[in-house]
Amino acid sequence: MAKKKLSELYARLCLCTVFRKVTEKPLFKDFEQYCIAENPNEKRKAYAAFVERIYEMGGCLTESVSRLVAEDENVYVKSVAQGKKADKNVETAARNELSAFALFGALTRKDFAEDMGEEAEILPDFSVNEADMHALYSERLQNLHKYGYGIFSSRCMFRLSDEKEIEPIVSADKTKMTQFIGYEAERKKVVENTRAFIENRPAANVLLCGDAGTGKSSTVKAVANEFFSEGVRLIELRKDQLRYLPNVMAKVSGNPLKFIIFIDDLSFNKNNDDFSMLKAALEGSASATAENAVIYATSNRRHIVKESFGDREGDDVHRNDTLQETLSLSERFGLTVLFSKPDKKLFLSIVHELAKRNGVTMDEKELDVQAEAFALRKGSRSARCAEQFINSLL
Repeated sequence: MAKKKLSELYARLCLCTVFRKVTEKPLFKDFEQYCIAENPNEKRKAYAAFVERIYEMGGCLTESVSRLVAEDENVYVKSVAQGKKADKNVETAARNELSAFALFGALTRKDFAEDMGEEAEILPDFSVNEADMHALYSERLQNLHKYGYGIFSSRCMFRLSDEKEIEPIVSADKTKMTQFIGYEAERKKVVENTRAFIENRPAANVLLCGDAGTGKSSTVKAVANEFFSEGVRLIELRKDQLRYLPNVMAKVSGNPLKFIIFIDDLSFNKNNDDFSMLKAALEGSASATAENAVIYATSNRRHIVKESFGDREGDDVHRNDTLQETLSLSERFGLTVLFSKPDKKLFLSIVHELAKRNGVTMDEKELDVQAEAFALRKGSRSARCAEQFINSLL
């Protein structure tokens, strides 16, 4: 009976069309190898490979299948995301395929043991749980603005590869807003702007500028983490990738999620070709913007464009117009947040809080003296300097 059950299920999975890419994943390929194996030892090896794959994915077959289905980018989910009514045949096929995935996710060691004529106890085991695959998927479809689909469904941060493809950052920054000390007013502005963005209220492109080590980049990443469950995703671009900004905007345009295009440590020479591309995006050029994306950039320079005294003289006939064009790039950001280096009081309060969090026990006066000496050797006070000082004690 179990042999018939597995062969019939395999036949149903072979007919998948809407979720075709799911059945091409390694987990399903391992199951396929099991089903087409022709002798007992081949089946045993295929079963072992199948269970190993489940272990790699967390140990639960049901959850592994649910995750693969949820992350799939297919014609059905795209139609729903665009607010279109899916074709009746597509909808029917999707429902039937989800039923097959539910059966697949419910398979147990006992099913395979009966199929092979083995004692179940000698086979490596894996976990399963109850899941209504169709109900779970329907719930995701109704909340695509929070969950997303495809590569954006389970990751928060992405980058643009050298092949100009958007790819997940595997070891993404996990910084949370609760980890910060100081600069509450500055971070509040960024959080409130992001909240407006999520709620489809007017939101600005943001420039976080100021001294190094004050937490500008960490703030942007923490905000993305904070609002992940509400549909915010971050895509990081290097300065040399700004020419591909229109491509990125085109790829995310129409997606139900909200995207922060993050440009870290932004600065230009006056003749940099990428200057005009960013300028076009900030000015709302149709080719360089998307309604569901904002630009968050950090810079140690208030005016972003590097300028020399020679530039102020120059040989341009309309020198003042040229000068204003380069200096006004920062003004094109709707919101500019300044992170100044901390004064002595703030620096020491950061040191004390970090010491407390890390279990550093030292007389406060001695801690202050050593912290100030450490900052003097580093050349300035900053939140990063405070963290480095505490790490040196640890």
